[in-house]
Amino acid sequence: MNARDRRFAWALLVVGACLGGIPVSSPLVAQIPGQSPLGENPLRPRGQNVIPVFDGWFENPEGSYTLCFGYFNMNTEQSLDIPLGPENRIEPARYDGAQPTHFDPVPDPTLTSKYRHHWCVFSVTVPDDFGTQEIVWTLTSQGDELVVPGWLVPEYILDEPTSSGRGAVAPFLRLDEDGPELQGRTGLWAGPRTVQANEPLALSAWIRHSEPGTWLGWTKHQGPGEVVFSESEIRMEAAEGAATTTATFSQPGSYVVRVQAINDLESGRNPTYGFEFHCCWTNGYVRVEVVE
Repeated sequence: MNARDRRFAWALLVVGACLGGIPVSSPLVAQIPGQSPLGENPLRPRGQNVIPVFDGWFENPEGSYTLCFGYFNMNTEQSLDIPLGPENRIEPARYDGAQPTHFDPVPDPTLTSKYRHHWCVFSVTVPDDFGTQEIVWTLTSQGDELVVPGWLVPEYILDEPTSSGRGAVAPFLRLDEDGPELQGRTGLWAGPRTVQANEPLALSAWIRHSEPGTWLGWTKHQGPGEVVFSESEIRMEAAEGAATTTATFSQPGSYVVRVQAINDLESGRNPTYGFEFHCCWTNGYVRVEVVE
């Protein structure tokens, strides 16, 4: 097992243990030198790693493929910021740059039993002849470098943008009232918007769906400072309409904020169940330039 494989295996082991999929007594622990065996509670308030995760892939109508990546922050209280560069990179380099630099903590496991990682927060689209190549995300946190490869293997194929098994359908999303509309995880991009530091910026998402009950979650995706949302979660009762929040940026710089929209009435409007069934939601990204 080479160094990269060891880092990948350790990431899988930790995520598996947190999800209950790999026992902490697994002999795989002994194959990863330089690491301490997992304790019974690998999730802690702070001081833990962020683990990059390959969530799967799907084929696009024109024949290209989209690979989705998420992350698992093992901290229940501490968010981390890891700028683009050697400690947060995608290879091959031509696909680098869409990944998050801000990593929200996992909700406290004593308060929720389902939500364990942030699902498909960005995607990479590759051509139809991509074949057996890999997209590799390397992420260094707390001094540990972890990597995850994404590749087109049948075991990781995703339903997109609908799931016949669950009858789930991703909402249609617009980020400008008269702008383009998109459905699914390839991601709709908008902006840039300009705002002064410490002044609120209104952000709206226009939703169209076949039934009511869409959940929207807003967060910082990239940027140098803190972003505070007036409402980071919004639940829409209507099948169509607009939901608005405001974002306030602590310092000047270039930012991206992310919104994820998912309809999940089956579980009493709890979006985490929909995420963990791997379908179906829509990602949106707004570029923001913050000035003095």
